[in-house]
Amino acid sequence: MSHDTDTPEYLYLIALGSNRRHKYYGKPQNVIIAALERLERKNISVYDHSNIMETAAIGPSMRNYANSAALILTSYRPPTLLNSLKTIEAEFGKRRGQRWSARTLDLDIILWSEGIWASEDLSIPHSHYHKRDFVLKPAAQIAGKWRDPIYNLNINHILFRKCAPKRVDRSTSCL
Repeated sequence: MSHDTDTPEYLYLIALGSNRRHKYYGKPQNVIIAALERLERKNISVYDHSNIMETAAIGPSMRNYANSAALILTSYRPPTLLNSLKTIEAEFGKRRGQRWSARTLDLDIILWSEGIWASEDLSIPHSHYHKRDFVLKPAAQIAGKWRDPIYNLNINHILFRKCAPKRVDRSTSCL
């Protein structure tokens, strides 16, 4: 990590997921640990990370996921960070098949200290994170007070509202 005072550092919240074994690292939980270490080698400092949680798969994949969240510091602006994360994903193995299928590693940018970013390839905040317990629960462990610039709610509030009993039937949508 460069500590040049002229180079700004940005804080990001990223989500990590894996549900396919890796030939060197083994089970998905170990893939997450290895991915956190790999970030450090790409000029991305891991400031903090959540516990690794096992969650049920969504979509066509039948394998449970290992999910985590990390707060990272880097001088990379969003497009450069996205490219670095995609490079790391590729180093762990190509994603095969359809959307939401089994994958060795998935890295997503969720929030950025500078607020909102929108381009053809990237939207920050991540467009679906507020609907996903497998992102919200790990994120709340390390960044619960981080305020979403669109909803003007922090992660803890978003998670609570998502998990709060519904008015009519008192059921919850939490895992």
